[in-house]
Amino acid sequence: MATHSTLDAELVVWWECEAGRLESLAASARFGFMRRHYARKAAAARARAQVSRLREQAREAAGRPAAV
Repeated sequence: MATHSTLDAELVVWWECEAGRLESLAASARFGFMRRHYARKAAAARARAQVSRLREQAREAAGRPAAV
């Protein structure tokens, strides 16, 4: 994984990757209840990525320098 300037930027990448992994598990799940379980977890991961994405956008809009 690439190094990012803030934790939120890193979390966006991580949660999107996790959502992709969970979606692939959902696609290959044999049973419907497992497919739904993985799909819900993927949606939650995408929601967490969105929270970090909004924080990162707010940081950029405020013009605050990223802590390195």
